[in-house]
Amino acid sequence: MNGVHDMGGMHGFGPVLHDEEASPFHAPWEGRVFGMMTALTRGRHTFNLDEMRRAVESIPPAQYLASVYYALRLAALRILLVEKGVVTASEIDAMVRKFGGEPERVRRATRRDDPALAAALLAEIERLPQRPREAIAPRFRPGDRVVARNQHVEGHTRLPRYARGKEGVIHRVHGVYDFPDTKAHGRGNHPAPVYSVRFAARDLWGDAVSPRDSVYIDLWENYLDPA
Repeated sequence: MNGVHDMGGMHGFGPVLHDEEASPFHAPWEGRVFGMMTALTRGRHTFNLDEMRRAVESIPPAQYLASVYYALRLAALRILLVEKGVVTASEIDAMVRKFGGEPERVRRATRRDDPALAAALLAEIERLPQRPREAIAPRFRPGDRVVARNQHVEGHTRLPRYARGKEGVIHRVHGVYDFPDTKAHGRGNHPAPVYSVRFAARDLWGDAVSPRDSVYIDLWENYLDPA
């Protein structure tokens, strides 16, 4: 994705602050959004995670930059639920108008305790992703020099802008996984090998960076050519 949504490697946003003891959610509504995401992607399979990322990237830039993480996921849920025909935009708007000024009424009206569903969602969160069954031989091996393609696709991609056209070295072969660029748009899974590729930080950001630093990026074979 070209545009403000691809923020990896950009300067000026300050350090990433992390508190090991803090909750992953800043407010209860964020936990509910996470629960809905998990239920719809890994429970009911209404859409997949790559479609969720693609929906986030369709949010207008000004709204994207002004929103926190789970507000973006909530907006993406609206986009996908309408897109998949689960609800209509007018139905969502009607519910927002109905309960907009009464959050406590929303909680009483919509809360439904379901221990079995909660247990199933927790199991899904803890379950490791399954690799596709197709046996596809990797084109590259550890130590091979490769170059990330300087491609500018329309729609979702997992090839970050700052790595395009840069040379790196294959560090590890992870196995075969579904290709997100097609899966995000309903064009099939197209499984392919995935590699951990090591890039010298100076090759990405110039001589101001320490020559000792490297960046490891997990990249699909579809993004790589021999150097």
